Amino acid sequence: MTYCVALRLEEGLVFISDTRTNAGVDHISTFRKLHVFGVPAERTIVIQTAGNLATTQAVLGYLQNDIALGKTPNLYSVPSMFEAAEMIGSLIRKVISQVTDDSVEQMNYSCSVLLGGQIKGEEPQLYNIYPQGNFIKATRDTPFFQIGESKYGKPILDRALHFQTPLDEALRCSLISFDSTLRSNVSVGLPLDALIYRKDSLMIPTGKRIYEHDPYFEDISRKWSETLRKGLQDLPTPTDDYWN
Repeated sequence: MTYCVALRLEEGLVFISDTRTNAGVDHISTFRKLHVFGVPAERTIVIQTAGNLATTQAVLGYLQNDIALGKTPNLYSVPSMFEAAEMIGSLIRKVISQVTDDSVEQMNYSCSVLLGGQIKGEEPQLYNIYPQGNFIKATRDTPFFQIGESKYGKPILDRALHFQTPLDEALRCSLISFDSTLRSNVSVGLPLDALIYRKDSLMIPTGKRIYEHDPYFEDISRKWSETLRKGLQDLPTPTDDYWN
């Protein structure tokens, strides 16, 4: 299992992914699930992956190989993020069909991809690409996507996040979403990879890897827990009439 979240906001984009993969409780590994492609001053493209590791690595391998060999289209030549999403969707279908043509068996090799970024001349975009290769686009009304183990981290995003949320606040909200998920599901684990892209910068951000005992992450985790406990204590006490 994994957890990835991506936000498309007025000021730019936020991406966070965990790094845990497992094939049973006795086989846990760390693999990067957040990948950055780009040409400075021309395009920045971020890909997050969840699902079958062999499938996601094959898709990424095709993308990297096409760039290295100069094959077109590739992530550095497509004129729009929409066409990048189409290309990745087709690659997902291709990789899975190479393993098996049985529609039921193909579910064992499925993967999901979040694709976000900006190509010069268009607005930043964010797409959620499904295992079948089709996709949807983030909007002002739905400014974030999650893939993987999403249910524990979704409530804070639903309550606190909107399109106009500043990037620094959105990053805190996303990290709390991860903190809630880490506490509730051992199949999601540190380290985390986090990246912020500012609209129209067309720079390739280096991002940050958040390890266990990271001072900032531990601090906001502790303060969020204290805030929840205090908030619960401050809620009105139910009266006897309420229960009778």
